[in-house]
Amino acid sequence: MQSCMLFASNHFIMEQLSTTLNVVMSTDSKTGISGIAPLADVEKLAYEIHRYSSFSTNYFPENILVDCPSDQSSRWSAHTNNPPQYLTLKLKRPAIVKKIKFGKFEKAHVCNIKKFRIFGGIDEERMVLLLEGGLKDDNVPEVFNLRCRTEDGSEELPILFLKVVPLLSWGPTFNFSIWYIELHGQDDPMYTSASLRNYNVLREVEIVKLCLKHFRQQGYDAAFRALQEQTNVQLEHKLITELHKCLVVNGDFEKAEQLITECVNNGLMDTYLSRQDYKHTWRMQPITSKLSPGNRGGHQLVVDTKKRLVYLYGGWDGYRDLSDLWVFDIKTSSWALLFEQTQLFNGPTPRSCHKMVYDSVSENIFMLGRYLDNSIRTTDYIKSDFFLYDTRARTWLQICDDTSQMGGPHLVYDHQMCIDSEKRNIYVFGGKILTPRSVSNSTSSEPEYSGLFSYHIATNTWTQILVDCHHPSAAQADVLSIKSRITHCMVFHTKNRKLYIYGGQRGKEDIDDFITYDVDTQAISVLNKDNNACGGAGGSSVCAHNSGTDVKNEPSPGYTLRATIDCDRDEIYIFSSLSKLKDRRDIQHDDASNSFWVYSLKTYDWSRIYTYRHNAESSNASGKNDLLEPCPRYAHQLIFDDVAKMHYLFGGNPGKSSLPQMRLSDFWILELEKPKRIEILMYCRYLVRKLHYKEMTRKDPLKAMQYLRNHVAEVIDHSNPEQLKNFHKLASLLFRTDDSNTVSGRSPLATPPLGKTLKMDSDAQVENVEAASGADEKRQIDEESANKSGSQPDVINPVEDQFSMESCDSTATTASLSGASDSAVSSASSSIHSRRNSSKRAHDGQQEELRRCRAFLFNKIVQLMPASMVQPERNLSDFVVM
Repeated sequence: MQSCMLFASNHFIMEQLSTTLNVVMSTDSKTGISGIAPLADVEKLAYEIHRYSSFSTNYFPENILVDCPSDQSSRWSAHTNNPPQYLTLKLKRPAIVKKIKFGKFEKAHVCNIKKFRIFGGIDEERMVLLLEGGLKDDNVPEVFNLRCRTEDGSEELPILFLKVVPLLSWGPTFNFSIWYIELHGQDDPMYTSASLRNYNVLREVEIVKLCLKHFRQQGYDAAFRALQEQTNVQLEHKLITELHKCLVVNGDFEKAEQLITECVNNGLMDTYLSRQDYKHTWRMQPITSKLSPGNRGGHQLVVDTKKRLVYLYGGWDGYRDLSDLWVFDIKTSSWALLFEQTQLFNGPTPRSCHKMVYDSVSENIFMLGRYLDNSIRTTDYIKSDFFLYDTRARTWLQICDDTSQMGGPHLVYDHQMCIDSEKRNIYVFGGKILTPRSVSNSTSSEPEYSGLFSYHIATNTWTQILVDCHHPSAAQADVLSIKSRITHCMVFHTKNRKLYIYGGQRGKEDIDDFITYDVDTQAISVLNKDNNACGGAGGSSVCAHNSGTDVKNEPSPGYTLRATIDCDRDEIYIFSSLSKLKDRRDIQHDDASNSFWVYSLKTYDWSRIYTYRHNAESSNASGKNDLLEPCPRYAHQLIFDDVAKMHYLFGGNPGKSSLPQMRLSDFWILELEKPKRIEILMYCRYLVRKLHYKEMTRKDPLKAMQYLRNHVAEVIDHSNPEQLKNFHKLASLLFRTDDSNTVSGRSPLATPPLGKTLKMDSDAQVENVEAASGADEKRQIDEESANKSGSQPDVINPVEDQFSMESCDSTATTASLSGASDSAVSSASSSIHSRRNSSKRAHDGQQEELRRCRAFLFNKIVQLMPASMVQPERNLSDFVVM
């Protein structure tokens, strides 16, 4: 009995504990924050409207302080949707802000912000990005986590000002609106004091570093040592300090080279190298087999990176469609014909403008789409057949006779396909739909474009994700639409799980938007939204960019842009070839060129690797240009081997109006390579030895000439005409006099900008290093100043020697001339002292100039190293308002 009562008592206690935990863990319906709510960490924060860009009538910024989802006027609405529009909120006191909640109207509204950014910081003028996101077009409040720690994650980030920047609304021409904002975090001084204290300590350290850098650069050595000893703040890594001592203070150039070599070998300049542009190399793919695919365009290539195989199917040879299947063995550089006519083996009929994807899991090739001439577009013939080729069994299988009957796309051409092998999905977007209506001679009917579809391989099912913006169902509120197109690019990032769509054409309109589609969340974003003025309803892409401002650092729409992706490097590559110019497809026009672009998904920037402008006349005359790289073309194919990190290009249409049937069969390899460590090392050695050589020309021209020939020549690429030319120009310094005119221009020591290829000085960069600090070559760097710094042996200074002789002569003359007046002696003595003072000033100026030139080189070299190891990039003088 007692045991039963004890059990009942324990059971009651457990029930009470369970109930208590359920209450604590329940979701707060007001804040939307679920889980155990740590009261010390998260609470609602009070704030006020500090600043705003604009507001419409009666839609005041203060409206966001009150949550009234049933009141349409209870919101802030900007006066315009032209950027920049913003709201700056100021908290009651510094806080660690962890979450932000957006309230909404009771139903979907076109003014909801589809894309926004949030910045925050203690100082209103210096804020960091806390969040980039977007709201769904519905009536459900949304809560977002804000970045609340420093970049290295070591400290919590105190916030006093928070800036909300709308970027895009759900309506194409509507202003931005925010209905309600709620902030959650902790502003208790007992909680934030540690973060604020650490923040102030970090700020104090940066201020001390700026002072140390200034003192060292200005030669205030005593002040530098005193401040460093008192604060115990190190300006930089010990290795960098040693480099400064060797290069700037002692002028020990050999030791400086050794330290720079150590830095390069330890990978300290790898980050800088990774920011440089690729160097490209085109070369013809060698073929060892007797057979190879013939001329064609509109064909397809896929690569099996594991087995090192490339598959090619079909295309148009200028006279007919083809149905042959070829495989290229990368290891043996040989082609093999698998099927000459696949329709005889249950495969597809001859076709072009189709698309293929390779499934690395099943090792199957999937094929969809084709182009049909208008004369054969009959009801019985227009069917979207869907094929599979088993590369292991070497057999064909028709998956479906017509995908449109299974919820998939109609028969399309010039579409794009991507595969998600992990989730077993194939995505098909865009393309022009072929229908029997095209048989009519009516030219007034608008062409139809296909939307975005997905095919699930495991279940053999199709799903339409997005309809074209002109589809009849696009007007419905619950239907997502997109502006479809042809001749566009589409790639899939396996890690980010996003489709990236760029460019294309729709009728006579060139589309240059850059869209991302998250296949898991169905979220659509526009990466180049600054180039566009409007957006489409329901998640459609933005309208075409105004061609009146064609100065854009991104690929121009062409007939067939080709895109690939490297998911490891987070880079998208686009090969742009023959472009559209007043509907002319003739390679003779001036616009015929190839260009290769890289888009970094880390920095969200385009970078053009090269542009090759094809000159048909000179090419035909010399026969050399076409051997350097492919001629401009369209209807070609480009694929990427992510194992070997190289591209393969085959065939295409060169667009010769005089030979309309001409197609190509050339097979090219494109290799992209970042600058290597040895290149940056040679570049730094060149800068160091160049400065050493220039100092030697002032002291010992003969020795300088030998140094130029034996040491500077070692770090020159004599096969590079530009480097060789600049090397020869260095010899002219041996014949310059001290009265040479001031040379203006940029210093040759300036390092190449980030993202630019490393190269030696150009023709405009042969000026003396003194030009960088505003000096000219009138000043002579004497031996004694170098000897004081510990780098050169004692050498008699001719200027000081002259002053010594004058002093002795004056004394003798004064002793022998007893009739000389005291005033004359005094005058002579004053003249001697004046000359000595002038000599001292000249000597000090030369020594200062010598150190300034070395310090300038030091600053340029350390810019190539990690910011955490070197002195601050900014200067104390940057904060002085002139």
